Amino acid sequence: MQLILPYGNGDIRAVLPAGYDVEYVRPRAVPSADDPSALVRDAVYNPLGEVKPPRAGQTVAIAINDKTRPVPHEHLLPPLLAGMRHAGVRDDDVLFIIAAGMHPRMAPAEFAAVLPAEIIKTYRVQCHDAYDSANLTHLGETARGTPVQINSDYLAADYRIVLGNIEPHQFQGFSGGVKSAAIGLAGAETINQNHAMMLEENARLGEYETNPARQDVEEIGRKIGIDFALNAILNSDKQIIGAFAGDPVAVMRAGIPAARALCQLSVAAPFDLMIASPGGHPKDINIYQAQKGLAHAAAVTKDGGVMLLCAACPEGSGNQDYENWMMNPPMRSHEAVLKRFEGEGFQVGRHKAFQVSRDAARVHTMLVSDLDAAFARALLFHPQPDLQTAIDAALDMLPRAARIGLMPAANATMAVLLQ
Repeated sequence: MQLILPYGNGDIRAVLPAGYDVEYVRPRAVPSADDPSALVRDAVYNPLGEVKPPRAGQTVAIAINDKTRPVPHEHLLPPLLAGMRHAGVRDDDVLFIIAAGMHPRMAPAEFAAVLPAEIIKTYRVQCHDAYDSANLTHLGETARGTPVQINSDYLAADYRIVLGNIEPHQFQGFSGGVKSAAIGLAGAETINQNHAMMLEENARLGEYETNPARQDVEEIGRKIGIDFALNAILNSDKQIIGAFAGDPVAVMRAGIPAARALCQLSVAAPFDLMIASPGGHPKDINIYQAQKGLAHAAAVTKDGGVMLLCAACPEGSGNQDYENWMMNPPMRSHEAVLKRFEGEGFQVGRHKAFQVSRDAARVHTMLVSDLDAAFARALLFHPQPDLQTAIDAALDMLPRAARIGLMPAANATMAVLLQ
């Protein structure tokens, strides 16, 4: 049986020997909208909740995701910008801010990776810097004690918009809504304090209403004062199947059920062997992003089982602090990572080491990637030269009746165990 998984901008393939069965664990197959631009246009012109459009003479700031998110701006932006022009908003009064959060900043030469050329030519575009204290405004604290520091240029606009996708998130429950600004345009201290809540019980995949990290984000969004959200729901081929626009809370309340219907599925029992891909580019652009697929897939993998994570990772680990923390001094085991992380306290960046080791300590994790093998081992993965070699090695470790799962879009899959 031939197995094909997304890998970078292409795919990766191997053959499962005869006599083994595989169970696919993936979002439901939903075709792309016949006319995605028309779908978005209908959402923009029929907004959810109580919203007012921008007016002539107002300045507008639009928070967009960075290159680690496959947001279909080519469909989302034209109806949105046409509506603003119709309202009298000048192009010169519109500012796009790439909401990089604590991800590496994007240089102007990289803007074409997230925005159409015509947008870059017509509008002002800049990338947020979470460490630039001179361009952060303090808005007090949330009820959970998070200091709220937000991009000053975004706050200076008369009208504030967020764009993005609604999809499962390993500890925020779901992405989308105000998160693009509340986290993506926040200062490092804000992000760190919020993300530390991932250690709390209800900060988990698919949980929204009682999720402390996500509800903290919602409160940050209220402090910012976000006027309009436009979010898409994408199928496994990164095509638009749904669009929601309007008040950010109303958008989340409408979008979450649609995302859950697409991405959530039941699994009868945990797998002995899970073969997973985060979903290809940009989901596997680096370990920082690919780890999400590991977390989602590990949730339905047996203790002592085997995970094959297929992630190209052309940009390495994705976070220098994560690398430094793992290598100085060199971490020798997942148990050592967990102990050190607990002793030193939560810090964004090195938290990725904790997230990897949390799952890899109980599931033997092989990595098929473009990373140097020594570097992958330093991050405590078991590197494999190719998927076929990894599968053969995994099968040698498992009983003949091993239960095998295949998760080709792990970052966007919510698998729930029935037992």
